[in-house]
Amino acid sequence: MIPFEDLLWVAFYAVLAALVVAGVALGLLHLLRARSVATQLVVVGAATVLATTSGIIVISLMMILNDHDRSVVLAVVTAAGIVAMAVSVLLGRRLVAANRTLVDAVRADQFAPPAARLPAELAELSRELDAAYRRLGAAHEREQALEASRRELVAWMSHDLRTPLAGLRAMAEALEDGVVADAETVHRYHGRIRIEAERLTGMVDDLFELSRIHAGALRLSRERVGLAELVEEAVVGVEALARAKGVRLRGDVRQGSPVQVDSGELGRALRNLVVNAIRHTPADGTVEVIADVGDGEARVTVADACGGIPEGDLPRVFDVAFRGEAARTPGGGAGLGLAIARGIVEAHAGRIGVANTGPGCCFEVTLPLGAT
Repeated sequence: MIPFEDLLWVAFYAVLAALVVAGVALGLLHLLRARSVATQLVVVGAATVLATTSGIIVISLMMILNDHDRSVVLAVVTAAGIVAMAVSVLLGRRLVAANRTLVDAVRADQFAPPAARLPAELAELSRELDAAYRRLGAAHEREQALEASRRELVAWMSHDLRTPLAGLRAMAEALEDGVVADAETVHRYHGRIRIEAERLTGMVDDLFELSRIHAGALRLSRERVGLAELVEEAVVGVEALARAKGVRLRGDVRQGSPVQVDSGELGRALRNLVVNAIRHTPADGTVEVIADVGDGEARVTVADACGGIPEGDLPRVFDVAFRGEAARTPGGGAGLGLAIARGIVEAHAGRIGVANTGPGCCFEVTLPLGAT
């Protein structure tokens, strides 16, 4: 039986030899860190065999093993080392092949997860790449849609600005050249110039508001406001327009509750919805603004009698510059009213939607009561 003290010395020298081999192996791995995984696996396999062999040599030098036993152990270790090296090479080649398959999939025009079975880590990487490509694709589609809407907006704005500007120029030239001299016509021209100037101001204000929304620069000054107060202001602010159009306008708060909102911005969104409803409701029709509370949310609906919106247009109603067959924008503007309303509502962590119902359509704004 080997004395305990000899066992301690054997363990010490074996560990020392293994540490030397490990140090050399780590140095090689550091130098080969940019090389193939297969090459690094060969180094790991060789280091394992050498660490075992060095331990056997230590035992032999300490005369614990005789020549016959040493030869047997070395033969077994050599055979095991050859098998380990072969397995390392095969594993490395498999990893390299799987990596090449994944790289080819990434380099393809459109990424698709490889059909071949991959090691768990590469399979997870493939899934993450697929998810990332899907997100990039969705972002690219949103960017293209936004760019298309911007081009459409520029086209609409060019048209809508050209008409009032041409009228203003004509009236200003008539007044300047003295073509119009009678007091009544001059007064009418002055009134029309003021109206067109206000219309242009409104369009510029809408553009500025929309640019702030798209740039994420819309800053909300939240305060506790009663739901009834918001509905009342939205209705009172457009009563004159409703009377001039011959449309009945009704406001009702079935259950009121304070909401934490920017009253100015949210009031603008609600007015845009109500003005839309009035302008697209025929004379003697009815527009209803109803507020309610339920399930921790405040809801405001604006129902009109416009005859409904084509089903194919419903998903695009809130897009910038969208008009469809009949413009759903306040004042016949450049298609910004509903886009602004959506931006303001979403800035309040709310939702806005539209559906055909009854004699027309119904816009619904939903806001969390606990919004902060």
